[in-house]
Amino acid sequence: MTDPNQNFNYATAFVNELAHQGLQAVCVSPGSRSTPLTLAFAQHPAIKLYLHKDERSSAFFALGLAKASRLPVALVCSSGTAGANYHPAVIEALQSEVPLLVLTADRPHELRHSGANQTIDQIKMFGDHVLLAVDAPIPTSGDAPEVQRHMQTLAGRAVATAMGLRRGPIHINFPFRKPFEPQGQYPNAHPVPKHTQFSRGQLQATAQQISAVAAFIDAHPNGAIVCGPECPRSAAFIAQLAALSNASQYPVFADVASGVQFPGDESFLMIHSYETLLAGTHAIPAPDVVLRFGAVPTGKWLNTWLGQDTIQHRIHVRESGVWADDTHRTSHMLQCDEVDFMAQLVATIVPRSVASDWATNLHEADKAAETRVAAFFAQHPFDASLVADLLTALPNHTRLFTANSLPVRHVDQFGTQQHKHIPIYANRGASGIDGIVSTALGIACADTTPLVLLIGDVSFYHDLNGLAALPHLDAPVTIVVLNNNGGGIFQRLPIQKVDPPFTELFRTPHTLDFKQIVQGYGWHYQTLEDGQEITARLADIVNDPAPTVIEIFTDGDEDIRLYRELMAK
Repeated sequence: MTDPNQNFNYATAFVNELAHQGLQAVCVSPGSRSTPLTLAFAQHPAIKLYLHKDERSSAFFALGLAKASRLPVALVCSSGTAGANYHPAVIEALQSEVPLLVLTADRPHELRHSGANQTIDQIKMFGDHVLLAVDAPIPTSGDAPEVQRHMQTLAGRAVATAMGLRRGPIHINFPFRKPFEPQGQYPNAHPVPKHTQFSRGQLQATAQQISAVAAFIDAHPNGAIVCGPECPRSAAFIAQLAALSNASQYPVFADVASGVQFPGDESFLMIHSYETLLAGTHAIPAPDVVLRFGAVPTGKWLNTWLGQDTIQHRIHVRESGVWADDTHRTSHMLQCDEVDFMAQLVATIVPRSVASDWATNLHEADKAAETRVAAFFAQHPFDASLVADLLTALPNHTRLFTANSLPVRHVDQFGTQQHKHIPIYANRGASGIDGIVSTALGIACADTTPLVLLIGDVSFYHDLNGLAALPHLDAPVTIVVLNNNGGGIFQRLPIQKVDPPFTELFRTPHTLDFKQIVQGYGWHYQTLEDGQEITARLADIVNDPAPTVIEIFTDGDEDIRLYRELMAK
């Protein structure tokens, strides 16, 4: 049924087409101007609506949900600065190739640049941080039929663009004139007689590309496979990665955010302690061939090692074609399906029965580093050892989201072989500390598997409003806050020697009491004292349906002192 208010006819046609194209979730923030869109989403049975009062939290929650589900998620907000609060999450979505549909309500054209209340310039407000930006037409009762068809195809194009070879956010701005409320019967989702079918074929590597890379591998036994952040998260990718590593006898360096670091059944040679092994040294020769997938790795020392001039061939394979090499040393950039590429390559190269001396020595050095780190941790507990204890104590198949700054680096450096499947997520697109809690809770809502968020105190403070998403949770969620009372990451930088003003302006101690804040949002609160408590209690807390924040207090000065002592050894 249509409504005399043409706003609802437009919004309903648009939302119906989004659902037809596969949209399953929308995150809405309350507002008047967005009423037509909000009600159109609310009445659609195939789309789940998540309500968030804070637009910034809403956007990061949608980012997490889309990141984990690999499906587009829509955002709806009112006019004015509401949409501007989406911008940090939009940037992260573009950088990490996450499909978001950003739908902002707006004033009609005659009120723009007029001094009208709650009116800003929203046209292309996200600049180049979206893949598509459209200012939709203003609904009127006399619109020609092709205008409504335009709204329908615009919805289809929006989903297709967000889910393209390069995934990312799109922005559609909806100007509405009053009245916003239904003027007749509340509109129902109604079938549209004709849809546009969007589809995309597979982008396969050519025979010439495969033979060229195979020749490099056949000629050079000393090679490495590097999996950076945002690799394809599929069993097929891991299976072909194992097949390629075994056929070439090339070890795999898997970034914390690659989705490969803890695959479960590790049936191929993986180097886990590379950040410790490679720190500050050129004693380990670089490989002759580097085969890369995903974005730029997190690890400082891995990137330094891979930046050496002695590497002869650097092949980067990425279906989206997005450049990810800040050293600008890539010799071959291949835009093709990564799984198909590896399958073809395995079928083409001459398989090796044993690894080279270089790879064998690297593997032995990796195990030796792991043993020495474990021995140091046993004698000197500090924040890094607590992260290692946490990884060991996590139950199999638990999802882990690790915040930026120190947590992601600790997991990347000290995440040794676990013999269990731990899917790890992180916001490594722009590597910000904003929206971490909201992103993690969005990921938690993608399925019912328990999720653990590992976060520092400053990042946690930065997104406390994210805790308000508690009513949406369907999975057990545990937030582990490493509280060293300030920005511990800055203690690794040269500025820490300049104090004052280092402590006041960079480390920024806060002395916040998170317990009262956490409980005010309805979460349970606990503290764990040391690695023994983590080992003994974490699994039970993680599997408990009660959403819990665990706070672990550490001494930032002692943490950095022991870290430096460990690295010196």
